[in-house]
Amino acid sequence: MASSTPINRALGLIPKRAEQQADTELRSTFEDSGVVQSLESIDNQIVYGRRGTGKTHALRYLATTLAGEENIAVYVDLRTVGSPEGLYEGAEIGPVQRTARLLVDLLTSVHDSIFAAAVEDEGLGSDSNFVASLDGLLASISTIRLDGEVETTSHQENSTSNVGKFSLGLGSKRGIEADVAAESGDRHQRQVTETRKGGEKLAINFTDVARALRALADSLSVHRIWILLDEWTSVPPKVQPYLAAFLTRCVLPLQSFTVKITAIEQQAVFRTVADDGTVVGFEVGADITANLSLDDFMVFEQEEDRAREFFLRLFYKHLTSGKFSSTVNELHGETDLITHGFTDTRAFDELVRAAEGVPRDAINIAAIAARRANDGRISIPHVRTAARQWYQGDKERAVRDLPGALDLLNWVIDKVIRDKKARGFLVNQRDSGADSLQALFGARVLHLVRRGYSAQDAPGERFDVYVIDYGAYVDLISTKNAPLGVLPIYGEGDELTGDYVDVPSQDLRALRRAVLDLKEFKGE
Repeated sequence: MASSTPINRALGLIPKRAEQQADTELRSTFEDSGVVQSLESIDNQIVYGRRGTGKTHALRYLATTLAGEENIAVYVDLRTVGSPEGLYEGAEIGPVQRTARLLVDLLTSVHDSIFAAAVEDEGLGSDSNFVASLDGLLASISTIRLDGEVETTSHQENSTSNVGKFSLGLGSKRGIEADVAAESGDRHQRQVTETRKGGEKLAINFTDVARALRALADSLSVHRIWILLDEWTSVPPKVQPYLAAFLTRCVLPLQSFTVKITAIEQQAVFRTVADDGTVVGFEVGADITANLSLDDFMVFEQEEDRAREFFLRLFYKHLTSGKFSSTVNELHGETDLITHGFTDTRAFDELVRAAEGVPRDAINIAAIAARRANDGRISIPHVRTAARQWYQGDKERAVRDLPGALDLLNWVIDKVIRDKKARGFLVNQRDSGADSLQALFGARVLHLVRRGYSAQDAPGERFDVYVIDYGAYVDLISTKNAPLGVLPIYGEGDELTGDYVDVPSQDLRALRRAVLDLKEFKGE
């Protein structure tokens, strides 16, 4: 069908990462899953989310909406901050000096962003102290000291001088005049030379930096400066707590500043204990809130209509943005996307199901499916083939590099899908921190859909509900091992009843056999 060709081509060209889009595109293509209202609060905040859930898009969208509202938004991608020496030469340099180098680059970015905002809007920096405050911020991060051996040499010189004088002459009356004079003196001279041997090190004083930031905020005609730190977990784990300590001492206490951080929860290290027992970093919950997880916002279990609407609006916004508007002219409404791009509603629903609530996965699977459809519309087989290809090329490859993760995944597929015809299982929360389990969750191979269920026959215990990624079991669909539901229901004798429930609303009495015992996996 010729009319579908522009749509398929556009689906294949949608940017896969938010940083590849201009600010105007980011704003026009952003689809809010409900996070913006929380992000707009002035509270210092950590935003959690796995890769592909939209952290960067949300943060950059926030930066564009804050502009022009008596705010300055400083967006910093931490992947672009720092030097190779500070990031990778940990053994030679140490975490404190590595953090100092990172801070210089970070605060320089803050300086440059504020300066650029003032140039664009002359009213922002109209205060007579603005330029001096900008210079003061640079001065606070440019102190260098030389660490190493100090050699001191001294030279002392003593000298004594005696001077005598005698003169004889005839006076005016033929008399004899004589003049005798004598001078004596001692001179003592000492010269001290100090030689330092060592390397230069940055010496950042927290008080100076905090004072400079406060003075800079006071010199601006804005209410608030927003520091938006993206990709926190790109910073080396040993450096992260020291960066957090700087924020705690220099930025978080300042009333004119708000800090937002995006991070992958399983890879974030905000607090540590130094060798001397000193606690370094900030306390999550006390110093900074961590009440927002995009993984929770993007869960659509039991909410098929909401999931369909979200992804339909997401694709529609991308395809009708300025980049594609001239070529995709069939779309006069969101439903036209399904009419012209997919064989039927079921094909689009299959794409939504394959995405498992992750926007980046949805965009990549749609792009692969569109290429396979060529001039035709996307069908269910296209979606399934694309989901398998995306899973094998992106997720499975990442899992292979994680110790024990692939073994656990294969074991779960055998125990859950093949044995129980289910795609979901429960894990006791005391086991939720297992490295292999978190590795699969972080790689988007497992998805957490509900937290904190209780069971009548296990008082005091809490369980989390996980489901296996669509791409991991798509090969089993239409076979005898195809999953029939999320969680199996057992009878009185613990036998499978053949019934399934998506996510239980009550306790787990009838589902206790759906608990996955990681001790059994370790034993095997």
